[in-house]
Amino acid sequence: MSNIFNPDKTNLQQAAEIIKNGGLVAFPTETVYGLGANATIPLAVAAIFKAKDRPTFNPLISHIAELDTLEDFVETDSRAIALAKHFWPGPFTMVLRRNNKSAAMDLACAGLPTASVRMPNHPIALELIRLSGVPIVAPSANRSQTISPTTAQHVAESLGARVDMILDGGQCSVGVESTILDITGKQPVLLRAGGIALEDIEAFLQGKVLISHGEPDRPSSPGQMLKHYAPKHRFCINVTEPENGVFYIGFGKSKNANLNLSPSANLQEAAANLFAFMRIADQQAGEKGIAMAPIPETGLGLAINDRIRRASYR
Repeated sequence: MSNIFNPDKTNLQQAAEIIKNGGLVAFPTETVYGLGANATIPLAVAAIFKAKDRPTFNPLISHIAELDTLEDFVETDSRAIALAKHFWPGPFTMVLRRNNKSAAMDLACAGLPTASVRMPNHPIALELIRLSGVPIVAPSANRSQTISPTTAQHVAESLGARVDMILDGGQCSVGVESTILDITGKQPVLLRAGGIALEDIEAFLQGKVLISHGEPDRPSSPGQMLKHYAPKHRFCINVTEPENGVFYIGFGKSKNANLNLSPSANLQEAAANLFAFMRIADQQAGEKGIAMAPIPETGLGLAINDRIRRASYR
């Protein structure tokens, strides 16, 4: 029996009750599908790590639906509020210092003195958070180190009965995870490239943002593990001339591609297609594996290259 449900009013209320009571609900966001749990129930958060086979030192993002709730568990200042008002709801996560009210969120924050928070830009996600009345931690709804899900069916294939309920909101529009910005210090630091371009953040802040490649053994935010988003087959990147027998994912004017992320070289289209095309390639590739064309290191290309470098890590 399928655990995929249409997100009507009744099913959304049922999903909210599951969250309140410590269960797991997969739901769509504009980036990828998230595996949600009540951030304030440690046993529920632990269930996420178990379902995903995820290392417990890897922190999770807490999702909120109202800006007013931000101060319930993190310290804010004028810069944080300005960034939130400009980029939320949207694929933008801030790392902020935790306040003294959030001891129950130790596991969600991997014991760090900081919390990662965002407000997703998806009506189903926002309504689920509002009905639940709690922040929802929600990493991508897939087994750890595998390709992120952009449809409800992807979630079912990866997690199956490990999740209590899957809300089907169709294909995700952005297709790569959120940008993560650490603003705990004087100088903002990009911890993960994502759905909001670095250039847009710098333009808003009118200043330079530092870029951190993180400590893979001690990640300070999601998405910093060296191996992540990985297909089962051998995966090579920055390939312009693939050898015969390789499943080739092109970009722009790539020749002889089995799939093309964006024939018009549109990085937004490429980001939206990335994980779905990687999944198709992994299903159809033979012994020689998968190759991907070079992607420009500008705009959303920064996020795409981050994902495929981790996916190709051996």
